Amino acid sequence: MRKLALFLALAAASVHAQAPSLDQADILGQELFTASSSTGMVLIVVRNNEVFFRGYGETAPGTGIRPAETAVIRLCSLTKIFTTDLLTKLVADNTVHLDDPLQLYAPAHVAVPSREAHPITLEDLATHTSGLPREVGNAPRGTAHFTFPDYKFRWRWLPMQHLKTTPGTAALYSNVGFDLLGDALQHAAHRPYAQLLFERTTGPLGMKETGFTPNASQCQRLLQGSHDEGQCTDTQASAGSSGLYSTAVDMTVWLKYLLGTGAPAIPAQSPEAEAVYIAPSALVSEQGLDHAGTPSGIGLGWMHLLADTDPSSIIEKTGGGAGFATYIALNQFTHTGIFVAFTEGPVQNHVNVFKAANNLLTTIAGVPPLPPEPPKPAPKPAAKSRKRRRS
Repeated sequence: MRKLALFLALAAASVHAQAPSLDQADILGQELFTASSSTGMVLIVVRNNEVFFRGYGETAPGTGIRPAETAVIRLCSLTKIFTTDLLTKLVADNTVHLDDPLQLYAPAHVAVPSREAHPITLEDLATHTSGLPREVGNAPRGTAHFTFPDYKFRWRWLPMQHLKTTPGTAALYSNVGFDLLGDALQHAAHRPYAQLLFERTTGPLGMKETGFTPNASQCQRLLQGSHDEGQCTDTQASAGSSGLYSTAVDMTVWLKYLLGTGAPAIPAQSPEAEAVYIAPSALVSEQGLDHAGTPSGIGLGWMHLLADTDPSSIIEKTGGGAGFATYIALNQFTHTGIFVAFTEGPVQNHVNVFKAANNLLTTIAGVPPLPPEPPKPAPKPAAKSRKRRRS
């Protein structure tokens, strides 16, 4: 192990010596923005002690104002890696355990469904292997983004569900699963979730504008795409899955925390939060986890691309909704990470901005690009079967 660690350290030093100037990020960022067809984009690159920020396009259509570091962004599903950061902290202090059944943290008289005598655990929720669907259903017309379903609704909905797969055996991306995970953590800690996240993560890190209840000033700074996405409002209803607002200033701190490059002022995240917990090959199926590339490993909210010993390996999380696409990706081999957020443009974009951002990351990190993915096999024709009545 010591020889392997020494080899990786020497290899990383060699790679860093070949890495381009961080100024190259501006050229690559402009190319990414143009390809994205978005209204506005913010890009952060952190490489060891170096930091790059740039805003592209406009804060809203027709303003002619570039997004600043204080522009407010909807993090969308990047919220999930804050939830799993909190999860690992509560595991470390024995408040919860990964193999705890969700039933332990359910409201009184609510029965959490199981399948084949396998209960849903906190780890199942955090790795998208609970057997729950992506959503509870469509939000009522006119509902503000990330305000549905609320706590009462999802816990009334849950007991009526028949799990799609046995917990722990298949991956299906689930937003409602992460909201239930957030509910479980607040139940275990006896704190409202937003307060718990502030006390354990955003407060100690000094992330002053990352939260669920934006004030009037923050709402005025919220980036706007080409369509009216409705009100800027309290999103605590989806605190576990997608409700966080933030800024580039705060996300720079978050990147340093994830990379472990902000010491002594900013601590490093626990390695358990970014580890691989499931090999996709061990699952019977996997759906909805491959937006940035086919995962080689599934973590707590995170997806891993390539083995962690590969210099080009990436740990990533995608997000999207309410007129935004968001992405965070880390190359821990060189302590390089990126955060990028796009607002919707007037033209539909067919470029995979997440995979394009991976190329930006590997270039700035000075490592080889990710290898091309093999073509996916054609889907098998559905077998004819009799329709069954839903019970």
